[in-house]
Amino acid sequence: MSSAIETERAHGDGAAREVERALAEVRERGVAVIEGVLSQSEARAARAALLEAAAESERRGVATFMPALDPNAANVRVFNLLDMHEIFRELILHPLAAALVRGVLGEHFAISNFTANIARPGSGSMSLHSDQSLVVPEPWLAPWSMNVVWCLDDVYAENGGTLYLPGSQRFTRRAEVPANPLAQMKAFTAPCGSIVAMDGRVWHTSGANVTKNTERALLFAYYSVDFLRPQVNHNVTLSAETQARLSPELFARLKLGADSNLRIGGEIIGERPRPLGGAR
Repeated sequence: MSSAIETERAHGDGAAREVERALAEVRERGVAVIEGVLSQSEARAARAALLEAAAESERRGVATFMPALDPNAANVRVFNLLDMHEIFRELILHPLAAALVRGVLGEHFAISNFTANIARPGSGSMSLHSDQSLVVPEPWLAPWSMNVVWCLDDVYAENGGTLYLPGSQRFTRRAEVPANPLAQMKAFTAPCGSIVAMDGRVWHTSGANVTKNTERALLFAYYSVDFLRPQVNHNVTLSAETQARLSPELFARLKLGADSNLRIGGEIIGERPRPLGGAR
């Protein structure tokens, strides 16, 4: 997937400026939007793949409604996207997304999870949380995780745009979260084809979709520093067929190697195992 806008931003001077602008906003507000990363046709293709993935998830016996997270089934959750379609394996290491991740987490990052949420009319909000607080105990003194959110529809408050608390990436403990955060929260606003970079320490929740007939589909690519265990065990969730097709970089970023958390000379080893008898 490589639109003209994406190619220019990923490889030209405009890309560097756009990434630096977004990183400055992430440092200040915790969130930044970059528009036009996917063309409309690319966004439609990714959305179609997402709907197929939701149906496949149900066929595999993994429900797309999670009562522990959402008040009703109008919020559709799709997990294990990387095993579902090649599009998601391309997006997770998209050059622009990877540049943002490196800017926040540094070169040594891992892919922690890749999921989706389709907010249909009538969907409600989940509980307030920060993603980093789910995997790292307080105090949270540095950005050790982040999301790159892919907007497959226009996103705004009324159709369930994610609500976030600007500046909350500076909170180091849960006690710093305001007693009534909703009054200070803002919704993601971004056109279809955009990405939203969000510091993992930002406190947020899914917005309620109060429209009559408009859906809001988002992909959540979640990354962490590479010394943290991923949210999911990719060795378990990814089929052998999918693992065999992974690029060397994606294999390493998913922490699939037997020695994937071993550093020699500052580099993660974590390469794909070679056949028995081969040189190592």
